[in-house]
Amino acid sequence: MTAKTPTYAGPFAGLPPQTDLTTDTATFTEAYAVIPASTMRDIVTSFLPGWTGMRMWMIARPLSGFAETFSQYIVELQPQGGSDRPEDDAGVQAAIFVTEGAITLTIDGQAHDLQPGGFAYIPAGLAWSVRNGAETARFHWWRKRWQAVEGLEKPDVIVANERDIAPIPMPDTHDSWATTRFMDPTDMRHDMHITIVTFKPGGSIPFAETHVMEHGLFVIEGKAVYRLNRDWVEVGPGDFMWLRAFCPQCCYAGGPGNFRYLLYKDVNRHAPIWK
Repeated sequence: MTAKTPTYAGPFAGLPPQTDLTTDTATFTEAYAVIPASTMRDIVTSFLPGWTGMRMWMIARPLSGFAETFSQYIVELQPQGGSDRPEDDAGVQAAIFVTEGAITLTIDGQAHDLQPGGFAYIPAGLAWSVRNGAETARFHWWRKRWQAVEGLEKPDVIVANERDIAPIPMPDTHDSWATTRFMDPTDMRHDMHITIVTFKPGGSIPFAETHVMEHGLFVIEGKAVYRLNRDWVEVGPGDFMWLRAFCPQCCYAGGPGNFRYLLYKDVNRHAPIWK
Protein backbone atom coordinates (compact mmCIF):
# COMPACT_ATOMS: atom_id res chain seq x y z
CA MET A 1 0.00 0.00 0.00
CA THR A 2 1.36 3.45 -0.91
CA ALA A 3 2.03 5.67 2.09
CA LYS A 4 -0.24 8.67 2.42
CA THR A 5 1.42 11.97 1.52
CA PRO A 6 1.43 14.25 4.59
CA THR A 7 -0.59 17.43 4.47
CA TYR A 8 0.17 20.64 6.34
CA ALA A 9 -2.55 23.13 7.19
CA GLY A 10 -1.86 26.84 7.21
CA PRO A 11 -3.62 30.15 7.74
CA PHE A 12 -6.76 30.89 5.73
CA ALA A 13 -5.61 34.43 4.90
CA GLY A 14 -8.08 36.66 3.03
CA LEU A 15 -11.15 37.94 4.87
CA PRO A 16 -14.35 36.03 5.66
CA PRO A 17 -17.62 37.21 4.11
CA GLN A 18 -19.72 39.71 6.05
CA THR A 19 -22.33 36.99 6.50
CA ASP A 20 -20.02 34.82 8.66
CA LEU A 21 -20.65 34.49 12.38
CA THR A 22 -18.10 36.11 14.67
CA THR A 23 -18.08 33.28 17.22
CA ASP A 24 -15.21 30.77 17.20
CA THR A 25 -12.75 29.09 19.59
CA ALA A 26 -10.35 32.03 19.99
CA THR A 27 -9.43 32.15 23.69
CA PHE A 28 -6.76 33.89 25.74
CA THR A 29 -6.46 32.92 29.41
CA GLU A 30 -3.84 32.99 32.16
CA ALA A 31 -3.03 29.29 31.53
CA TYR A 32 -3.48 28.81 27.79
CA ALA A 33 -4.45 30.45 24.53
CA VAL A 34 -6.16 29.18 21.39
CA ILE A 35 -5.58 31.06 18.14
CA PRO A 36 -7.78 29.29 15.58
CA ALA A 37 -7.01 29.26 11.87
CA SER A 38 -10.14 31.33 11.25
CA THR A 39 -8.49 34.33 12.93
CA MET A 40 -5.26 34.22 10.88
CA ARG A 41 -6.31 36.70 8.23
CA ASP A 42 -4.50 39.28 6.11
CA ILE A 43 -5.12 42.12 8.55
CA VAL A 44 -3.28 40.38 11.41
CA THR A 45 -0.02 39.79 9.53
CA SER A 46 3.28 41.38 10.51
CA PHE A 47 6.46 42.35 8.64
CA LEU A 48 10.17 42.46 9.41
CA PRO A 49 12.97 44.69 8.10
CA GLY A 50 15.53 43.13 5.78
CA TRP A 51 13.03 40.91 3.95
CA THR A 52 11.50 41.07 0.48
CA GLY A 53 8.14 39.57 -0.48
CA MET A 54 7.42 38.46 3.07
CA ARG A 55 4.61 38.62 5.57
CA MET A 56 4.02 36.52 8.67
CA TRP A 57 1.58 35.55 11.37
CA MET A 58 3.23 35.99 14.76
CA ILE A 59 1.42 33.39 16.82
CA ALA A 60 3.64 33.38 19.93
CA ARG A 61 6.00 35.91 21.48
CA PRO A 62 7.54 36.47 24.91
CA LEU A 63 4.96 38.48 26.80
CA SER A 64 3.85 38.83 30.39
CA GLY A 65 1.08 36.28 30.86
CA PHE A 66 1.83 34.57 27.56
CA ALA A 67 4.77 32.70 25.99
CA GLU A 68 7.93 33.06 28.08
CA THR A 69 10.63 31.05 26.32
CA PHE A 70 10.01 31.33 22.57
CA SER A 71 8.46 33.07 19.61
CA GLN A 72 6.79 31.32 16.68
CA TYR A 73 6.02 32.77 13.26
CA ILE A 74 4.29 31.42 10.17
CA VAL A 75 6.17 33.05 7.32
CA GLU A 76 4.72 33.44 3.84
CA LEU A 77 7.19 34.20 1.05
CA GLN A 78 6.16 35.45 -2.36
CA PRO A 79 8.11 34.20 -5.41
CA GLN A 80 11.75 35.30 -5.23
CA GLY A 81 11.25 36.58 -1.70
CA GLY A 82 13.58 36.08 1.24
CA SER A 83 16.24 37.60 3.45
CA ASP A 84 20.04 37.60 3.60
CA ARG A 85 19.99 38.22 7.36
CA PRO A 86 16.81 36.94 9.01
CA GLU A 87 18.23 36.93 12.54
CA ASP A 88 19.82 39.99 14.17
CA ASP A 89 20.42 38.46 17.62
CA ALA A 90 23.50 36.21 17.88
CA GLY A 91 22.15 34.60 21.05
CA VAL A 92 19.02 33.22 19.38
CA GLN A 93 18.70 29.75 17.83
CA ALA A 94 16.12 28.91 15.19
CA ALA A 95 14.11 26.03 13.78
CA ILE A 96 12.33 25.98 10.41
CA PHE A 97 9.57 23.66 9.16
CA VAL A 98 8.25 24.02 5.60
CA THR A 99 4.53 23.47 4.98
CA GLU A 100 4.08 24.77 1.43
CA GLY A 101 6.24 25.44 -1.62
CA ALA A 102 10.02 25.19 -1.45
CA ILE A 103 12.81 27.33 -0.04
CA THR A 104 16.58 27.40 -0.20
CA LEU A 105 18.02 27.76 3.28
CA THR A 106 21.72 28.64 3.43
CA ILE A 107 23.36 27.90 6.80
CA ASP A 108 26.99 28.87 7.39
CA GLY A 109 27.55 29.02 3.63
CA GLN A 110 25.94 25.67 2.77
CA ALA A 111 22.69 25.68 0.79
CA HIS A 112 19.85 23.28 1.56
CA ASP A 113 16.66 22.89 -0.49
CA LEU A 114 13.65 22.28 1.75
CA GLN A 115 10.31 20.94 0.53
CA PRO A 116 7.09 20.47 2.55
CA GLY A 117 7.97 18.37 5.59
CA GLY A 118 11.51 19.77 5.53
CA PHE A 119 13.04 20.79 8.85
CA ALA A 120 16.17 22.68 9.83
CA TYR A 121 17.74 23.56 13.17
CA ILE A 122 20.12 26.55 13.19
CA PRO A 123 22.38 27.03 16.25
CA ALA A 124 22.65 30.46 17.83
CA GLY A 125 25.22 32.76 16.27
CA LEU A 126 25.41 30.96 12.92
CA ALA A 127 24.82 33.05 9.80
CA TRP A 128 21.91 31.96 7.65
CA SER A 129 19.68 33.20 4.86
CA VAL A 130 16.53 32.07 3.09
CA ARG A 131 15.35 32.46 -0.50
CA ASN A 132 12.18 31.40 -2.31
CA GLY A 133 11.78 30.10 -5.85
CA ALA A 134 8.98 30.66 -8.35
CA GLU A 135 6.04 29.71 -6.12
CA THR A 136 4.66 31.02 -2.84
CA ALA A 137 6.12 29.20 0.16
CA ARG A 138 5.18 28.98 3.83
CA PHE A 139 7.18 27.82 6.81
CA HIS A 140 7.13 27.89 10.60
CA TRP A 141 9.99 29.70 12.31
CA TRP A 142 10.72 29.16 16.00
CA ARG A 143 13.14 31.40 17.88
CA LYS A 144 14.55 30.78 21.36
CA ARG A 145 17.54 32.17 23.20
CA TRP A 146 19.98 29.32 23.69
CA GLN A 147 20.78 28.70 27.36
CA ALA A 148 24.50 27.97 27.57
CA VAL A 149 25.79 25.42 30.07
CA GLU A 150 29.45 25.11 31.06
CA GLY A 151 30.97 22.11 29.32
CA LEU A 152 28.32 21.89 26.59
CA GLU A 153 28.97 23.07 23.05
CA LYS A 154 26.21 24.47 20.90
CA PRO A 155 24.14 21.83 19.05
CA ASP A 156 24.96 20.86 15.46
CA VAL A 157 23.01 21.99 12.42
CA ILE A 158 20.12 19.64 11.61
CA VAL A 159 18.54 19.36 8.15
CA ALA A 160 15.92 16.64 7.67
CA ASN A 161 12.49 15.78 6.32
CA GLU A 162 9.81 14.17 8.46
CA ARG A 163 9.18 11.57 5.75
CA ASP A 164 12.66 10.15 6.39
CA ILE A 165 12.19 9.82 10.16
CA ALA A 166 10.34 6.85 11.60
CA PRO A 167 7.75 7.93 14.21
CA ILE A 168 8.43 6.49 17.67
CA PRO A 169 5.33 4.93 19.29
CA MET A 170 4.58 5.96 22.84
CA PRO A 171 4.78 2.99 25.24
CA ASP A 172 1.57 1.09 26.01
CA THR A 173 -0.48 2.90 23.35
CA HIS A 174 -0.66 0.13 20.70
CA ASP A 175 0.84 2.52 18.12
CA SER A 176 -2.10 4.94 18.42
CA TRP A 177 0.18 7.78 19.61
CA ALA A 178 3.64 8.47 18.19
CA THR A 179 6.23 11.24 17.94
CA THR A 180 8.51 12.22 15.05
CA ARG A 181 11.61 13.66 16.71
CA PHE A 182 13.89 16.11 14.93
CA MET A 183 16.23 16.49 17.94
CA ASP A 184 17.80 13.63 19.87
CA PRO A 185 16.08 13.74 23.30
CA THR A 186 19.27 12.45 24.97
CA ASP A 187 21.39 15.33 23.60
CA MET A 188 21.68 17.77 26.51
CA ARG A 189 23.00 20.51 24.22
CA HIS A 190 19.43 21.12 23.10
CA ASP A 191 17.24 23.30 25.32
CA MET A 192 14.21 23.03 23.04
CA HIS A 193 12.60 20.21 21.09
CA ILE A 194 10.49 20.43 17.96
CA THR A 195 8.51 17.27 17.22
CA ILE A 196 5.48 16.13 15.24
CA VAL A 197 2.91 14.35 17.37
CA THR A 198 0.54 11.94 15.61
CA PHE A 199 -2.63 10.32 16.94
CA LYS A 200 -4.53 7.73 14.98
CA PRO A 201 -8.34 8.07 15.06
CA GLY A 202 -9.45 7.39 18.61
CA GLY A 203 -5.96 7.79 20.04
CA SER A 204 -5.61 9.87 23.17
CA ILE A 205 -3.49 11.31 25.92
CA PRO A 206 -5.38 9.42 28.64
CA PHE A 207 -4.33 11.53 31.63
CA ALA A 208 -3.93 15.21 32.44
CA GLU A 209 -0.28 15.97 31.70
CA THR A 210 0.94 18.61 34.15
CA HIS A 211 4.61 19.53 33.87
CA VAL A 212 7.18 22.31 33.76
CA MET A 213 7.55 22.48 29.97
CA GLU A 214 5.94 25.35 28.08
CA HIS A 215 4.18 24.17 24.90
CA GLY A 216 3.28 25.57 21.52
CA LEU A 217 1.05 23.26 19.42
CA PHE A 218 0.10 23.94 15.80
CA VAL A 219 -2.38 21.52 14.22
CA ILE A 220 -1.21 20.47 10.75
CA GLU A 221 -3.78 17.75 10.09
CA GLY A 222 -7.01 16.30 11.48
CA LYS A 223 -9.09 17.28 14.47
CA ALA A 224 -9.38 16.47 18.16
CA VAL A 225 -10.87 17.60 21.41
CA TYR A 226 -8.18 19.04 23.66
CA ARG A 227 -8.37 19.68 27.38
CA LEU A 228 -6.64 22.94 28.29
CA ASN A 229 -6.63 23.62 32.03
CA ARG A 230 -10.34 23.23 32.95
CA ASP A 231 -11.75 23.54 29.45
CA TRP A 232 -12.33 21.16 26.53
CA VAL A 233 -11.80 22.78 23.12
CA GLU A 234 -12.31 21.29 19.67
CA VAL A 235 -9.32 22.03 17.45
CA GLY A 236 -8.60 21.38 13.80
CA PRO A 237 -6.23 22.13 10.92
CA GLY A 238 -4.40 25.45 11.24
CA ASP A 239 -5.29 26.05 14.91
CA PHE A 240 -2.57 27.05 17.39
CA MET A 241 -2.50 26.37 21.12
CA TRP A 242 -0.14 27.83 23.71
CA LEU A 243 0.11 26.18 27.14
CA ARG A 244 2.04 27.72 30.00
CA ALA A 245 4.08 25.53 32.33
CA PHE A 246 1.93 23.23 34.50
CA CYS A 247 -1.26 23.79 32.47
CA PRO A 248 -3.11 20.44 32.56
CA GLN A 249 -3.56 18.95 29.10
CA CYS A 250 -4.94 15.83 27.49
CA CYS A 251 -6.78 15.04 24.26
CA TYR A 252 -8.48 12.48 22.08
CA ALA A 253 -8.44 12.37 18.29
CA GLY A 254 -11.97 12.62 16.99
CA GLY A 255 -11.79 12.65 13.21
CA PRO A 256 -11.75 10.00 10.49
CA GLY A 257 -8.03 10.55 9.87
CA ASN A 258 -4.88 11.14 11.85
CA PHE A 259 -4.59 14.13 14.18
CA ARG A 260 -1.13 15.71 13.90
CA TYR A 261 0.52 18.78 15.34
CA LEU A 262 3.87 20.53 15.49
CA LEU A 263 5.04 20.71 19.10
CA TYR A 264 7.52 23.12 20.70
CA LYS A 265 8.72 22.63 24.27
CA ASP A 266 11.61 23.90 26.37
CA VAL A 267 13.76 21.14 27.90
CA ASN A 268 17.00 20.13 29.65
CA ARG A 269 17.68 23.23 31.74
CA HIS A 270 17.28 24.43 35.33
CA ALA A 271 14.26 26.50 36.15
CA PRO A 272 15.63 30.04 36.68
CA ILE A 273 15.66 31.34 40.24
CA TRP A 274 14.94 35.06 40.27
CA LYS A 275 17.18 37.27 42.36
